Amino acid sequence: MLRNLLPLRNIGIATAAVLAVSFVGQPAGQSLGRVVQMDSDDIAGVVTGSNGPEAGVWVIAETRDLPTRHIKIVVTDDEGRYLVPDLPPATYDVWVRGYGLVDSEKVTAEPGEAVNLSAVVAADARAAAEYYPAQYWFALLQLPTPDQFPGTGPGGNGISPNIESQGEWIRSVVNTDGCTGCHALGNKATREIPVALGDFDSHFAAWDRRVQSGQAGGAMDARLAQVGRGPALAMYADWTDRIQAGEYPMTPPPRPLGIERNVVVSLWDWSVPEAYMHDLISADKRNPTINANGPVYGAPENSTDDMPIVDPTTHEASVVPLPVRDSATPSSADTAPKMPSPYWGDEAIWTSRTVAHSFAMDTQARVWIASRVRPAETTAFCRGGSSHPAAQAFPIERSNRQMHLWNPETREITTIDTCFGTHHLNFDEEDKLWFTGSGPVVAWFDAKVFDETGDEQLAQGWTVQVLDTNGNGRRDEYVEPGEPMDPDKDMRIERGYYGVAPSPLDGSVWGSTLGMPGGLVRLVPGDDPVNTALVEFYEVPWGDAEAPVQGFGPRGMDVDSDGVVWTVLSSGHFASFDRSQCVGPLNGPTATGRHCQEGWTLYPFPGPNYKDATDSASAESAYYNFTDRFNLLGVGENVPLATGNLSEGVLALVDGKFYNFRVPYPLGSFFGKGLDGRIDDPDAGWKGRGVWTTSGSRAPFHAEGGTDRVAPVFKFQVRPSPLAH
Repeated sequence: MLRNLLPLRNIGIATAAVLAVSFVGQPAGQSLGRVVQMDSDDIAGVVTGSNGPEAGVWVIAETRDLPTRHIKIVVTDDEGRYLVPDLPPATYDVWVRGYGLVDSEKVTAEPGEAVNLSAVVAADARAAAEYYPAQYWFALLQLPTPDQFPGTGPGGNGISPNIESQGEWIRSVVNTDGCTGCHALGNKATREIPVALGDFDSHFAAWDRRVQSGQAGGAMDARLAQVGRGPALAMYADWTDRIQAGEYPMTPPPRPLGIERNVVVSLWDWSVPEAYMHDLISADKRNPTINANGPVYGAPENSTDDMPIVDPTTHEASVVPLPVRDSATPSSADTAPKMPSPYWGDEAIWTSRTVAHSFAMDTQARVWIASRVRPAETTAFCRGGSSHPAAQAFPIERSNRQMHLWNPETREITTIDTCFGTHHLNFDEEDKLWFTGSGPVVAWFDAKVFDETGDEQLAQGWTVQVLDTNGNGRRDEYVEPGEPMDPDKDMRIERGYYGVAPSPLDGSVWGSTLGMPGGLVRLVPGDDPVNTALVEFYEVPWGDAEAPVQGFGPRGMDVDSDGVVWTVLSSGHFASFDRSQCVGPLNGPTATGRHCQEGWTLYPFPGPNYKDATDSASAESAYYNFTDRFNLLGVGENVPLATGNLSEGVLALVDGKFYNFRVPYPLGSFFGKGLDGRIDDPDAGWKGRGVWTTSGSRAPFHAEGGTDRVAPVFKFQVRPSPLAH
């Protein structure tokens, strides 16, 4: 749509042209390509460097004029042109960031203005590397070589004898089950020793002190003790020693190409600088038109009991306090800092009782929250002697999280007690919630029953995991874990779910299970799940020279429309498992984990690997994944997406090729632990849909901006071209 005429501002370029606000041309001295059409709520222009147009660099527009800080980021096209679309009225700082560059001068602009920008080439490769994703820096990490495993303990090489391979070392102390499960190692805050930490004779001593910092210090310290404290500290100390001495990533990452240039990333601040957001929810995963244009909700886990909310239409951030049912419920504040934090000193910055972790949304746009409402000891109906069918079969004495239910229409919070622990949760097509975090059982909560009766006991149930090892197709008496197999009985296993997803194909309930090598569990509930449910277990191929692929350490998990299961691995792979490809029996005495290696396909994540790594494919540390069944991102239906926690973006696997939709600003701010998506308007094309996530780094103050920066909300949209508006 044509608007009134405004001058073109050509920042840092000698010659300017004056065009209608609806069109932006090339700067003087360049061949005139297709002009950029823009609306009154866009900012557009051309980015030029010393050698001409700069293709594949980011243009960032940031404002603090709205109720909460708002940022939009786009990428330039082949001719250096950019268009930042749909900006609310405000004054924006606009600048250029890109590989091979340092940040350009920030220019103030308002929607409707056409602004050309000058790129600033980095003085040298070391300066350019400051803008590389964390993965490129973390890949400088020197791993212990394979001949050091199994560890020989304190009297030998210091590595625990329980660490039997380099892969187990990667899983336990390096990747998502280790340090990068909570921190974006490789970002500036982690690859340097903070001055405020103190003075030390060596980086070994500095790391020894560093891992004891803050309220997480006890857990970090304990993890290193489990694997071999000395070798772990030495590995990290060597890494930062070499960086301080001048080492940096020698191979630059590629600039965005192809559909990566079509992305629009929108950010909003929410909560407070001390808080981190484990997850968010924007819609019903089964029907992403639910809650169209509505608020987005965040799970602040250990940090606070205030559930943050962002309204992306008004750009307002607010909170809803989550209550506990029992005043004796413990608090994160009960854990004092083991050692002072270089950022917060002795302050206990985490104060949550509810430790809200993850969400599911139902067809009424109500939000079901995995969160704590009481102390760990369960109530009487969960235990032995109860009349509850599940408790009679398998009583539960203790559990961690339970649930809250937020009704946005009535603005009421309901606490719900569950016997089992809760962690991740997802609805099936029958409005049953299925959970992780329940230990040796698989658990559910029937929302329909709860709505009809208000009875939280009646609505819940759980079952143990039983393999049909006698092969008769039904659940029978079983042997317990660790007991010898009995040809006349089934076998109970304990493979706690970490990720969970009901299959849209057949109603089975899949879960990823941690460990080395870990695997996937498929549960078929049957007519009476407490007594009839059966499971199948499929182990990730590992340690078998005949296996066509090798990997380990599942974390997140999701199922696509065809029933194919996707999971991210600590070995630096995105893995799929297709049960329909299995050629042997799926029950019986041989179906105990390694019976369908042919169902697995492993895709190495892009980017560099650690030094001397033989057991991993990439230094990427993807925490969770999401199957985009409804083309929410804009790159197709049924596309698997992963949180590229160290490549600092959403990784999309499209026709076997990875695309990274990176968040380049604030540096170190993207650390997703879950993905979600929504359709706000099915008739609005790319503008009417998007993928949402937040930053789950336990140290959001490690990101660019430090203690003034809060964990943001991210919305990713892929338009048809870099100039679509």
